[in-house]
Amino acid sequence: MKKAILLIMLTILTISVKAQTTKWSFDEAHSKIGFSVVHMMVSDVDGNFKKYEGEITSDKEDFSDAKINFKIDVSSINTDNDKRDEHLRSADFFNAPQFPSITFVGDKMKKAGKGKYKLTGNFTMLGVTKKVTMDVTNRGIRKDPWGNTKAGFKLTGKVNRSDYGLKYNSVLDGGGVMISDNVDITCNIELLKSKS
Repeated sequence: MKKAILLIMLTILTISVKAQTTKWSFDEAHSKIGFSVVHMMVSDVDGNFKKYEGEITSDKEDFSDAKINFKIDVSSINTDNDKRDEHLRSADFFNAPQFPSITFVGDKMKKAGKGKYKLTGNFTMLGVTKKVTMDVTNRGIRKDPWGNTKAGFKLTGKVNRSDYGLKYNSVLDGGGVMISDNVDITCNIELLKSKS
């Protein structure tokens, strides 16, 4: 009996050691970290971050066991307007000199239908960390012409920027505000499987 228990414990330990050894990196040439806010209650202003890095570990093909670490370089913000981007880097908004990174650490991928998931994790911006949940579409795994294994995902979600202390705004004469509190996040992600 003791031998059986010992064998079971060794098996569990071996499985734990081997868990999540498959690593995936972000293919920046085929990924986009985008966001959108409503401006003056009448139009959407879109932007993205040009520089980011991260790693995902997952041994299941459906990524339901995925562990995610992701970091955005705030200074790489791009809204196709240099003057606006400089303002967004300032203390009025992201305060890039003091808070150079936005991070996301995902801890749970819950299935929500065929190829659909709810991804939950800790989102940190301006030094404030809050739990967020994003909708994920798994677009599958493919081999590229050079023998690399790729995986594709689309992530959508929202954060309230004022929850993180990003409160710069102006009240409009006709009512409403210049910049919406809700920020829509849309990320198109292509991952590259590590060959090691």
